[in-house]
Amino acid sequence: MLDILIIGGGPIGIACGLEAQKAGLSFLIVEKGCLVNSLYNYPSTMTFFSTSEKLEIGGIPFVTISNKPTRAEALEYYRRVATSNQLPINLFEEVTAVKKEGDSFIITTGKTSYQAKKVILSSGFYDIAVKLNIPGEDLPKVKHYYQDPHYYAMQKVVVVGSSNSAIDVALETYRKGAEVTLVIRDTEVSNRVKYWVRPDILNRIKEGSIKAYFNSNLKAIRERDVDIETPDGMITIPNDFVMAMTGYRPNFEFLKKNGDHINR
Repeated sequence: MLDILIIGGGPIGIACGLEAQKAGLSFLIVEKGCLVNSLYNYPSTMTFFSTSEKLEIGGIPFVTISNKPTRAEALEYYRRVATSNQLPINLFEEVTAVKKEGDSFIITTGKTSYQAKKVILSSGFYDIAVKLNIPGEDLPKVKHYYQDPHYYAMQKVVVVGSSNSAIDVALETYRKGAEVTLVIRDTEVSNRVKYWVRPDILNRIKEGSIKAYFNSNLKAIRERDVDIETPDGMITIPNDFVMAMTGYRPNFEFLKKNGDHINR
């Protein structure tokens, strides 16, 4: 019987584990992927907007070369925190069900089951992409995650979205030689885009280096082209890859199935 079972091995799950450890509680962290799985899936070239001290957990200093850490530095930091504190973490073990039985919970995973007095759900929301729900979205050329711009060199790339992720993808792939087209459903590039990046994308659009369709939606994807609904009507353009940077969501299916038990 554990005092706490923590679902999710990201920064929040690790922070909860540190606090449980300080309180002398018995606990286990269960993560369906690798350690800090969401951060691992971030672009390899990513630099955080937050400064390092805002990413610190457990009062453990996060020392970086610059004030804004990179993905690699973050992975190193959270790995060091977990290992140096000898946190009990089971990786690559997905929780499939949580059930309340009396005063405790039965937690079932793909490998075994556990009993705990309390459950902390810190599963994040980066593992499930918000879908476009259009024909052709299941083609291999459609990506909801982005790792490295070199892969798209000399390719015709459509990027869907207007926030930070989409704009970073558009600029990075363009600078590696991709022919980039932005499809934006709003009237302009989002004002939430990082203040030092927004002028860059606006200038690239203005000079025609990156083509942008505003008030537009991607409507269909095929092997060699895509359909875009624009204010001037439907157009079809050649295409090699679609980067759907449309955001992510929590695992609603898991929450619907287990929410009543967890809420209690």
